[in-house]
Amino acid sequence: QVQLVESGGGLVQPGESLKLSCAATGITFDRYAMGWYRQAPGKQREMVTTITSGGSTNYATSVKGRFTISRDNAKKTVYLQMNNLKPEDTAVYYCHAERVAVQRDYWGQGTQVTVSS
Repeated sequence: QVQLVESGGGLVQPGESLKLSCAATGITFDRYAMGWYRQAPGKQREMVTTITSGGSTNYATSVKGRFTISRDNAKKTVYLQMNNLKPEDTAVYYCHAERVAVQRDYWGQGTQVTVSS
């Protein structure tokens, strides 16, 4: 059974940092592209950042220079370091795993990030 379990969300003030983690089980982790998506109230889910199995990264313009995605294949975990958080970063953050070659993708249950003074 595939599980993606996010952790690390919470309430922070503008300008502060948070680090999210997503631990995967049930997949051959190092063969999957991993990503973080977010959904704010009343808005569509949007891509935040992705990292391929080879380590190439892609970022939404709104987070470039503030957020960093990384992965530890030995721990089957992907991370999202978020610095200089802004109120507009408030959303539920979801972990995503995708392997195009076998047409499989999976979502985590989400973790809430709230940025407010």
